[in-house]
This record gives sequence, structure tokens and C-alpha cells, in this order.
Amino acid sequence: MKSSSEQSPVMVVERSEDSGEREKEKKKNKRRSNRRSKQNSPNPALSSQNDLSGESSVPVGNGGKTRCYASSMGCSSSKQLEFDVHLLSEHEPTTVSRIAFSSMPTMLVNEQQEDLLLSGPGGSMLAKSYPEPVVGGGPHGKLLPFHQFAGQAQSKIFAPYWSMDTVNEALEKGDVFKVLFRVNAHNRLEAYCKIEGVPTDVLISGIAAQNRAMDGDVVVVKVDPFSFWTKMKGSIAPSNNLSTSEDSNLHLEANGEVGGSCKGKSKMNLVLECADFGNSLVPQKGFHYDESTCESEVVHDNYVNGNHQSASESSHTAPSTGKDEVSNSVGRICAMLSSYPSKRPTGRVVAIIEKSPRRDVIVGFLNVKQWFYYREGCKQNAKKNKSLLSLSNREYIEIMPTDPRFPKLMVLVSGLPDCIKKRLVDEDATVEMELVAAQIDNWSDESPFPEAHVSRIFGRGSEMESQINAILHENAICCSEFSPQSLSCLPSNTWEVPKDELQNRKDIRNLCLFTIDPSSATDLDDALSVQKLPSGLVRVGVHIADVTYFVLPETALDMEAQVRSTSVYMLRRKIPMLPPLLSESLGSLNPGVDRLAFSIFWDFNSSGNVVDRWIGRTVIQSCCKLSYEHAQDIVDGMIDAETCNTLGDSLPQLHGHFEWADVVGSVMCLHGISKTLREKRFDNGALRLESSKIVFLFDECGVPYDSTLCERKDSNFIVEEFMLLANLTAAEIITRAFPDSALLRRHPEPNMRKLREFEAFCCKHGLELDTSSGNFQQSLERIKEKLKDDSELFNILINYASRPMQLATYFCSGALKDNMNDWSHYALALPLYTHFTSPLRRYPDIVVHRTLAAAIEAEHLYMMDRRVSLKARPGEEGTRCFTGICFRKDAAESSEGKEALAAAALKHRIPCSELLSHVAAYCNERKLASRNVKDACDKLYMWVSVKRKEVCFLHLDL
Repeated sequence: MKSSSEQSPVMVVERSEDSGEREKEKKKNKRRSNRRSKQNSPNPALSSQNDLSGESSVPVGNGGKTRCYASSMGCSSSKQLEFDVHLLSEHEPTTVSRIAFSSMPTMLVNEQQEDLLLSGPGGSMLAKSYPEPVVGGGPHGKLLPFHQFAGQAQSKIFAPYWSMDTVNEALEKGDVFKVLFRVNAHNRLEAYCKIEGVPTDVLISGIAAQNRAMDGDVVVVKVDPFSFWTKMKGSIAPSNNLSTSEDSNLHLEANGEVGGSCKGKSKMNLVLECADFGNSLVPQKGFHYDESTCESEVVHDNYVNGNHQSASESSHTAPSTGKDEVSNSVGRICAMLSSYPSKRPTGRVVAIIEKSPRRDVIVGFLNVKQWFYYREGCKQNAKKNKSLLSLSNREYIEIMPTDPRFPKLMVLVSGLPDCIKKRLVDEDATVEMELVAAQIDNWSDESPFPEAHVSRIFGRGSEMESQINAILHENAICCSEFSPQSLSCLPSNTWEVPKDELQNRKDIRNLCLFTIDPSSATDLDDALSVQKLPSGLVRVGVHIADVTYFVLPETALDMEAQVRSTSVYMLRRKIPMLPPLLSESLGSLNPGVDRLAFSIFWDFNSSGNVVDRWIGRTVIQSCCKLSYEHAQDIVDGMIDAETCNTLGDSLPQLHGHFEWADVVGSVMCLHGISKTLREKRFDNGALRLESSKIVFLFDECGVPYDSTLCERKDSNFIVEEFMLLANLTAAEIITRAFPDSALLRRHPEPNMRKLREFEAFCCKHGLELDTSSGNFQQSLERIKEKLKDDSELFNILINYASRPMQLATYFCSGALKDNMNDWSHYALALPLYTHFTSPLRRYPDIVVHRTLAAAIEAEHLYMMDRRVSLKARPGEEGTRCFTGICFRKDAAESSEGKEALAAAALKHRIPCSELLSHVAAYCNERKLASRNVKDACDKLYMWVSVKRKEVCFLHLDL
């Protein structure tokens, strides 16, 4: 039988006597008595870890003691801090009787160390700045980070991870949850995890609870019992985020947990603390990390197997036991949040399932000053030991990441690139101005910092080009040239539309259609047309580049497009998803040349309602390329049929037999219909949260020198409304034809707590806001009118209103077939939505094009089969059954319909639900990375332009 000391290890800290200790003890007892009534409780994450800075002694099984560095305390000798520490065994279920406490007196820390922030129990914040421990020593008693670090910390600082068997068992029981780990960019000690079905994110507070997890990791989190939950930020009651670790122990003592008694604990507290959100606390049986890599390429080796299934037929029943357990755990958390809305759940990381790709691309600067200082000390002591002058294999330099969400890294000096090492030997202090990228190699539970190596040097951090390259690198944007294998999939630049395509497609080259894009656009995805029919209806056409004619499934070009997933735009630079030969020439809807397209026609009545539609593959020819400025001038009446002849070269070239009167009339007609569609959208509850767009002005060298605000105009909305309608139409068709294999886009409802906070903020400032469904946009319009003389304040309000909004994401319909309410798009107020209109720059659009092509083909096969079976003449086989306004479910579920849909799905390589979910997840990741690049570049441009203005003002002052 094990001894009690083996079962319950206790941290013992050597005492540092102080002359004023008795006085401090009196003050501490007084504070303790004043705080016993507080209900804020500590986070149990530190119950399993030594989260202290300094040396301590930990009893081990044989009765010996191991010296260790704990990970997050720093204080100066003039600000000595007293607190208690407890350590739980990670190999046994947690019980009150296993918790042992020993008092830790004042610790003396070198005065050179900055005031640091201690992450105590419950994420308690005990000082001001980031809690990085300082390890190692240098000459003259100075503290030097990382020098010969490997020999310093030898005992465990972090809790070991759970084994994968234990994790899987706990996941099935609902004891833990698999979640995405997100770090607060303004405070790395705060991380949040979203549990599906729980309205409030779980707070992971402090580096101990975070347990070496990094932003973007997929982790396993154990939610703390209710008594450890923290207060919501902004709530009136005091939050335990501001408590000290002394308060933590005081709370436990007040509740009688020391010694296993329940003295001082109310009946309510007993009930709440028993409400643990799992069946038990899972024992930690040693950690085995099963590293799973993030696939950069998704290979379509499984496809839709054939038979069309209705929603009821396609549903499958999984083992319900695990799901019920998880559902019960989620239900208990939701019930507590409903009863105590001011509380936020807390938790701790017990395992990392999938490491974030960001671990491989952390950008930062080398902190060499302290290392130079250490080397200077080595030189002074070289007379005694000449080996000190050579670079040791145990010397480290720290990297300070530019992204505050990531911790400092330590890199071996001997492992640095030769060009850096040479400059270090030459004592070149400008090395710290170099922007570098590092890749994390390891972060053991014995180390307070991750070990890494420098993988790339970008150049001076003060140069804009270096910064842009770093932004691209840390977001894993593929900037390389397209491979020869991909380029070989394309025809030459002399390609023309083949005759067989002219025969198999609808030829609409006689229509007056045109593109409307930014003046600098080179990849023209979409064109518009409009016709007035004799019946009084108006037929509007949207024509999208048929990229799938060139990008065939499973080819090298298809795989490279999938890896890139999206084009990346940076104002003066574009990184395309597809080769320029395709995206700017063969596939782009350039004026005056024949192009292949996917076209959708709608017939509108006078009320703006669609009474009929047609979708299919076509051959088109655009008559001109209009810019948004040209279209706006037409809408404003500055360009009309009479003035076109006098404007001359200011207008784009017109191709074909059309005149400017045709183009002007079409734009005006489209403008009228788009206004009707827009009004209907907002009447149905659509939301628009857009403030003025910043436009940067660049000099001849490509450096921004100023910025201005730009408002969206009616010409933008003309294109927007018809693109939205095209995406909705495509979503309807592919979802009906292939209910399990449609790639859709959803936008969840906003965070209701943050929305209520915004509503309260407006009310406080005398602005009436109704955030209920259908009324949000109208309320914002009324506020805009009220603040018409203060546009800056309104822009701030719109920015504030955007905060509760969640990100829109791609998903596979089969993955959410049991939760169709989750398919909707909140901002657009649509029941379903997808992306169809930009295949030259978005890979999901290519997938949707293939699915549409399969639906059209299946419809054709079914109608051909019906024609043969009914012996009908061409034209008498019936209306469109899969792509028309009225979907014929009986046709889709008939044996002929299932066979036609299966054959078409196989021909066009429609992926099965599981593979399509992987494609959707990867596209979400790449789209977010592209957005991050754009945002980071905009911030960089703003910083450069402000800096230039600052220099100009300085010169003027001189």
C-alpha cells in the first residue's frame, strides 16, 4: 500500500524570514476575515500544477525532494507577496481529502525583474504584465532568460496530458469536451472555448489551466464545477478575475474544504458544488500524445454512392448512449447559465488533440540584448574558464512574437542560421531588428516556454515588404508559382470555344450583357443582362464564368486550387487561386470574346416576384466592361443615351452590334429591380452592418501616404442583389437534388449576451434599439437618421453592433441534416445560402458548380428516360423537375430519378458527406486566413501612412 505522501504530494516551500513577518501575518488574517463571505472561487486548474516562480521542494515517493521552477510568479523584493499553494495528484480522482495545504511565506526575487502577472487559481490576476518566468542566471547576479535553460528546470511545471484512451472514454461520458482553443489578443492569460450548444464560451484562465495549448489548437477541456465559475465581465458583482491567490485559499477555508469538512458551507453551495458537469473527475493515467496532422490536401476518393435519399431515408442513427451523455452534460451547463446568467463557466485543458498550424509560423524578433550582456560576463570570466567564450549547446535566446496571443519562444543559439550566428559573434545589435519566423519543436511539461528554431528571415521589421511577407507566411498563404503539372491542365492562350460546346450549350451571344467591377479588376467572374418580354415580364440573367470546364476533378490543377482555396487580395497585390491564364484570360468574362458560362434567368413580374427560372450552361460574349463609377454615373443620369457620344474616351470600349443606349437602358432597368429586391430583403429581416470603407492612396513607389473614406453606392447594390439571388437559387437546387452532399454557407445567430449589452449601451445614450428579429435593421436606420450630423459616432455604433455577430461558415448539408434550423443565414435572413458566383477566386464555388452540373444532367437523363417510356415527342416530356421553381420530389424519389441522380453524381465527382465536410472545414480555415491577411495589411498601410504624416508634420515644425 502506498504511503499518504505518495498519494497526496504536498508542495513545501523553504521559508524566507522577514523582520516584519508578524505584522504581515496580522494584516493577512484581517484580510482573510473580511473576505470569507465572498463567493468567488478559484479555478481548480492550479490544483494540479505548481504555478509559482522561484524554487520549491516537492516530496517524491522515496522521501527525497526535487528542485523545481514554477511557472508564473514574479514580484520585486519591495513588493513581497504571500500566498498558499496546493498540489493535487494528477493520477487520482480529486477529492477534498486529497488536497493538502502548506503556507508559503514571502519570496525574495531579484529587483531587476519586472512586475509580472501571476495567474493564480481561477485565473486570478495578481500583477500587471505577462507572467513569463525568468530562468537562469548571469554575471553580477543579473537574471538572464534561457541561458543554459535545459539544466535549470527539471521537475514538472504543467500537468501531464491525459492519455487518448482516457480522453475518448471521458468524451463519450460527457466529462470533457473537444473544442477549439482561442486566445484573447489583448490578454494571453484569457482563452475561450465554444462548446456546441452552450450559449456562453468557457474561460480558460491562466497559463496553468491553458496547459501549453496555443491559439488554434483543438483541445480537450474539462469544465470546472459551478463553485469555481467566474463572474461575467461587466457584471455588477465582483469577479474572481481580480481576486488574489490568497483569496482562493481563503474561499476554500471558508467553505470548510480543508480537512474534508463542510463547515461554513451553505446548503445552496453544497448543491452547486455537486453539480459537476460530467459523471466523475477522470483520473489522469499518464499522457500519450497522438499527434494528428492537418491535411493540406483533401483527396476525393469517395463520392455520392448513387441513390437519391429523402431527408427521412438519409438519416442514420448513431449509438445514442454517448450522445445522450454529452447532451446531458451540455444541458446541465445550460441550466446553470440560465439560473445564473452573470456567471461564466471556467475550465482547464487536459489534452491537445490537434496542434494549430500557427505553431509552425510564429513571427517575431530576437531579443539579443540580454544574451549580449551574458556574453560580456563570459568574457570577464574567460581568464578562469576559456570555454565560456565558445557558443554552448545549452545557450538560448528568446523570440518575442509579434502576435500577443503566443508565448515567448526559446531558441538554441547554436541552432540559429549561420548568418545570424555570425552577426551575434560580431556583436551586431541590429540583429534584433530582423523579423524572423520560428517553428515550435517541443513544449514539455518541465519547461515554462516552448522550444523552437528559426525557419525564415524576412528582413528588417521596419520595411513594409518584410512585414507583408511575414503576414503571408504566418497565415500559410501559398505564394509560389503554379506547378508545371497544374499549368499543363490548361489549353494554350489561343483557345477558342469548341464547336461541340456551341452545340451542347445555349448560345446567348446575341444578348446585351456586360460586367460591372472595380476599375482595376482583372478576374471577371460575373456578367448581367436584362430583357423585356412581350408578356410584360422582365427576364434578368446572371452569367458566371464556367470554371469547371477547365478545372476537372482530381487533376493537378483541381488539387492545387483546393489547397489554395481562395484568392488573397492586398490592395496592390493579388495571390490568385487559379493560374492567371485561366483567371484573367480563358475563364474571365472579358468583353468582345466568346466565353463559357453558367447562366441563371429569372422572369420577374411587376411586383418584383420571380414567376419562372432557367439554369444551364451557355456561351456568351460581354459587350463591355463597366466600372462601378461608370454604372453609378448612369444611375445618377450623368451618362445617358444622348451624352454617350460626347464622352468619347472616358467610356469603355463597346463590342458587337450594341449601342450605348442599350447598355444605359439595361443598367437603369437592373437598378429598378435591384431596389425592389433590396427593399424586400430588409423587410424580411436582413441586416447590413457596414461602415465607411477606408481607401488608401499610394505614391509611385507603392507606399501609402494617405487614406480616405468611401461609401458604397447604388451601383454596388445592383450587382450585390442579383449575386445574392443567384447564390440562393443555386443553394435551393443543389440541396433538393443532393440533400446529403450540398455545400452550403450558414451564418449563426449573434451572441445574445453581447447583443443585449449593445442594446443597453444604446439605451444608456438615448438611442432606441430593437434587436428582435426583423426590427434590427430598421432600428439602425432610425439611429442613422438621428445621428446624420455625427457620422463618426454612427460608425462606432456599427462597429459595436458587429461584435456580437458570429462568422459565416461553409458546411455540408448532410452533416446538419438533423438540425436544418442551423442552415440559415442570419444577416441575409435566408433559410439557406451558398456561394456560386465567384469560381475564379473561391474553391467552394467550383464545388457548387459541379453539383449544379450534376443536377442539370440528372434532370436531362430523367426527362430522356420519361420521353422513351411515355413515347412522347420532344418538348412533351414535362417541365423541369430538378432545377425549376417547383421541385418534383416524386421524380427524385422514383427509381428512374434515383438512377439519374446517381449517375450524374458519379460523373461529376460529387463528394460524399464526410469528405465534403472536410472540404468545407478546410475552406473555412483558408477564408479566415485570407481575411486575416487583408486586415493585417490594412493595419500596416494605416500605420505607414500615419507614420509618413508624422514625419511631414515634424519637418513642418522644424
